[in-house]
Amino acid sequence: MSYKLNLDKLDFQIIQEMMENAEISYADLGKKLFVSGGTIHVRIKKLEECGVVKGTRLSVDLKALGYDVIAFIGIFLEKSSLYDTVAKELRKIPEIVRLNYTTGNYSMFAEVVCKDIKQLRFVLHDELQKIKGIERTETFISLDESLNRNVVVVGE
Repeated sequence: MSYKLNLDKLDFQIIQEMMENAEISYADLGKKLFVSGGTIHVRIKKLEECGVVKGTRLSVDLKALGYDVIAFIGIFLEKSSLYDTVAKELRKIPEIVRLNYTTGNYSMFAEVVCKDIKQLRFVLHDELQKIKGIERTETFISLDESLNRNVVVVGE
């Protein structure tokens, strides 16, 4: 069943609260927003069915797991019509965690997470450069992540 996207103030409050703490119980969230846990459950189900909520993710400290290199790669395509084909190939590379089709100097921009420079070199040299349609790349290594947050959603 699909719902028409018709969100109200409570929907936006639920989204904001869940983005801040996805582990909160429906009962506790209901108390915080002055509605029943059942109401929260129904609203979240509706948000999932209309595609607003796409699931939950575990937030992990990658450095603690030994992933010390985060890089951003600007990708120049031979021609923009190759985007879908190249994106399909890039999705096969597990180190690529985010991929965007962009305007400006690059056709695409990828975020890559690696354990070390050797692994990054492998991704750049042995994986990316073999993909047909990529003309060249430009790599930026992150020295520090100063900010990583969700957008504040606001209802109408």
